[in-house]
Amino acid sequence: MLLRRPLPLALLAALAVLSPPLAAPSAAVAQTVERSELATFRIETVVRGLQNPWSLAFLPDGALLVTERPGRLRVVRDGALVAEPVRGLPEVFAAGQGGLLDVALHPDFAANRLVYVSYAGRGGDGAGTEVARGRLSEDATTLTDVETIFVAAPKTAGRAHYGSRLLFAPDGTLYVTLGDRYSFMQEAQNPGTHLGSIVRITDSGAVPADNPFAGRADARPEVFSYGHRNVQGIALQPETGRIWAHEHGPRGGDEVNILKPGANYGWPAVTHGVDYSGAVISDRKTAPGMEPSVVVWVPSIAPSGMAFYDGDAFPQWRGDLFVGALAGAHLRRLDVQGDRVNGQEELLDDLNERIRDVRAGPDGFLYVLTDSDDGRVLRLVPAS
Repeated sequence: MLLRRPLPLALLAALAVLSPPLAAPSAAVAQTVERSELATFRIETVVRGLQNPWSLAFLPDGALLVTERPGRLRVVRDGALVAEPVRGLPEVFAAGQGGLLDVALHPDFAANRLVYVSYAGRGGDGAGTEVARGRLSEDATTLTDVETIFVAAPKTAGRAHYGSRLLFAPDGTLYVTLGDRYSFMQEAQNPGTHLGSIVRITDSGAVPADNPFAGRADARPEVFSYGHRNVQGIALQPETGRIWAHEHGPRGGDEVNILKPGANYGWPAVTHGVDYSGAVISDRKTAPGMEPSVVVWVPSIAPSGMAFYDGDAFPQWRGDLFVGALAGAHLRRLDVQGDRVNGQEELLDDLNERIRDVRAGPDGFLYVLTDSDDGRVLRLVPAS
């Protein structure tokens, strides 16, 4: 049993800029018991054998949908991985960081069975992030009526920085996080493209009339915010209704931000990181007209996936923010009070596994995806 101590205040100051229930998986195997600063929990393996799982969603009947980056949508039911992937997905460009990425259910899924996926899609000029939706059959074997509802423009060369997470807001609009496509980082300062932005669309892909750039000739009307590098985490804060997002920095400078309509988050004009070669990207960490971050991580933890916890299984964690770490190979818990982060804690570091996604389940437990050729769905439950 290992104690996970909160980060020392001096180190925290250097790292952070503060401003129906699921069915119990029959094959779940207890791995270990760990104690965090606030809770003691057991780690269970729900299922393994997934190839680079990227995201998951909870079906009302207790099954899970899990995306595999090579281009497969899998079903986990009663603690077992269904052998055949879901049929009917759009064509996916699986290369580099691209592939099948996020999955989300329509808010009225119980009535319309609509499932949304984001993925890397090819075009005449290269590749880019796309979003499609389809209707999941009652037996969860097939998507029908599949249509592409959003295509990031322009498509570009390269195999990196696609984003991409999906979040339905309480008003029914869909937020799609994107990346700058790596070699095109200067375009993140240009709302006339989708590169380096977060976009907001309706559930059918139309532009909401109240989008901040709707009606402007110099901007893409879907853009909600810009100046982002590679956003792989987005979550709604239950207490306030604010939307938080995190993004990969270069060598250092990962960020957690609170989204505001039309706001510029700075990349690459301001950054806390440097190029992978060590070269300076910008000598400014802040600038007028650019939003400051809530948290900055130097060195990088390579964040991926993010969820606020609002369940009953761990009342000590209610309101906290959980972030997966790829480079840091752990689950990061952030003690959030309002719009401030008051402390941080590393969990699951003994697993030595890249954490690709984290989700709060309808059963009150935390679910985690490990990123490998033999990826797992893990579940954190209170230790008795």
